[in-house]
Amino acid sequence: MALTKQYMEYEGMRVPGGVHTHESLTWAWKEFETRDDDVFNVTYPKSGTTWLQEILTLIYSNGDPTSVKTEFSWNRVPWIEQHSGRKQIENRPSPRLITTHLPKYLFPQSFYKTKAKVIYTVRNPKDVCVSLYHFSLIAQFMENRKDFQDFISLFLSNDVMFGRWFEHVKGWLTMKDNPNFLLLSYDNMIKDPRSSVVNICKFLGKDLDAAAIDSVVEHSSFKSMKENNMSNYSAVPNEFFDKEKGSFYRKGKDTSLFSGASEML
Repeated sequence: MALTKQYMEYEGMRVPGGVHTHESLTWAWKEFETRDDDVFNVTYPKSGTTWLQEILTLIYSNGDPTSVKTEFSWNRVPWIEQHSGRKQIENRPSPRLITTHLPKYLFPQSFYKTKAKVIYTVRNPKDVCVSLYHFSLIAQFMENRKDFQDFISLFLSNDVMFGRWFEHVKGWLTMKDNPNFLLLSYDNMIKDPRSSVVNICKFLGKDLDAAAIDSVVEHSSFKSMKENNMSNYSAVPNEFFDKEKGSFYRKGKDTSLFSGASEML
């Protein structure tokens, strides 16, 4: 598929056309058959997506880091809405670990008839905006605004990919009382990663011993993931990520660009 910076619109949502198609989005929303033991890693972009991919992989391997060191994160916990989603997910053995940035109104309709679980991670919108800004400078499939003030305007508009952060979070928070829904705070995960991993294990019914929990925390740390070529996106061709303009991992948290604009968010 030819790469393009042009976005496509689907049911009121804009997404990069280079990695999504009308068919892939329709399959994810209306045709995908959810299984009872599916686990969905749901985030707004730049809200801890790759971090949860790593944590979930490690939890389901009982802390064994072999898989996170030998298989790319996007293959271990693939995106359902991307054009490669159906091929990667449809016939995968259970339990399937699945990633998505979809807003709730476009989430797989079959989910609601199952016991499948959703983990939704929320990050401070100021940090999301800064991280997404830097990401847009290296992601060849994204529209970018080099001026940060212009990017803030885009972030606050309906033209930003996957819709406005506020609407995305608002939609998913309607699930907060569902026993198959776990809400995580990115900021709390940074402050106490071990407690967060224990909380996720409890939600998933995974009984890991202390050593396994420690391994999950260690191998999903920012330092470990930044150095892991299976998770740091260093293997992605320059046609997707222009690595001369920056790296996929920066600081994990940074609002430094908001010196004069923080009140806008």
